[in-house]
Amino acid sequence: MKRIAVLASGRGSNFQAIIDGIGKGDIPAICTCLITDNPTAVAIERARRANIPCQILDFSTFPGRKSYDHALKTMMEECRADLFVLCGYMRLLDPSTVRVFHGKIINIHPALLPSFPGLHAQRQALDHGVQMSGCTVHFVDEGMDTGPIIIQRCVAVQQNDDEEALASRILEKEHRILVEAVKLFCEDRLRIEGRRVIKTAI
Repeated sequence: MKRIAVLASGRGSNFQAIIDGIGKGDIPAICTCLITDNPTAVAIERARRANIPCQILDFSTFPGRKSYDHALKTMMEECRADLFVLCGYMRLLDPSTVRVFHGKIINIHPALLPSFPGLHAQRQALDHGVQMSGCTVHFVDEGMDTGPIIIQRCVAVQQNDDEEALASRILEKEHRILVEAVKLFCEDRLRIEGRRVIKTAI
């Protein structure tokens, strides 16, 4: 059975989707750890309720980015996880960390990548006037939201949408495709070939 660790900075609703997926037997894995850079993250309470150990690395307590990145990489190594899932983790991973865990880190992003990477993806979509938005689960590489795509789902943009309304509808899809992607990984059904992710049958 695979071991999963989650990195989150905020509400952790996608983290909760993973917890629920494991609880229902949809994901053949155990969640061994939550790592957060935010000591007030709601995700911490979700971990507590699910009896999942939580490690807090408060960025403000470190003298700089280099020391924080070193501590995070060390903590990730100590988790001994097969998969790390970024669920609203609001910091870019250091390239050396990504290289150490190549092919073992996935991220959920609220846009149809490669469009609208980075922060405020829903606002970017609305400002651009697109008619379709959505969400993407992808493997993490050394860039910002540039890794090989695992799953995407579309969400229609309505004329009266604001950022909150669009984000809410996208989030519903996020929960579903993140669980699906984690399940595929844990079943050893994902293979990276260049820019493509190949899904294999059981």
